[in-house]
Amino acid sequence: MVYIGGVLGLIGLLTLLFRDGDVAGLPAVGAGIGLLVVGVGLGALGVLRRRAIRRRKIARGEPVPVGNVFERARALPRLLRDVRRGAYTDLPRNRTFLWLLALVYLISPIDILPDLLPIIGVTDDAGVFMWLLTSVSTATGLYLRKEREQLPPTGRRFTDGG
Repeated sequence: MVYIGGVLGLIGLLTLLFRDGDVAGLPAVGAGIGLLVVGVGLGALGVLRRRAIRRRKIARGEPVPVGNVFERARALPRLLRDVRRGAYTDLPRNRTFLWLLALVYLISPIDILPDLLPIIGVTDDAGVFMWLLTSVSTATGLYLRKEREQLPPTGRRFTDGG
């Protein structure tokens, strides 16, 4: 919801700034303000929903992802290396295959919905891209949590021989 709200808010803002004519029979100012309000509202609801889900997970004792976007991006190569070695088994075996399949689908010129269709044509790509981002982000956040739990109190990692 946060991403959809952000996109709608951005479309509303761009409509306010750059559109002169009517939008679907509505004045551009009205359509822009409407989209902006709906976008901000959806974004706020999305943030509240995420916080509620996180609180529920913590209350149930479930692991929650840690780290910001940059920390998670830096952890991705380590995650993939540890999965390949078999040192990290918390990631389902088919997940990396699904990530690769999603990348191939995004790069491939063949789509379920052709990109020539306005707006609808990019929704399948956007959906796959959003799933890929959230899946990778969640997996790397959980991987970071596991890494941090294995750190000794001094902040250094355990080593094999010294």
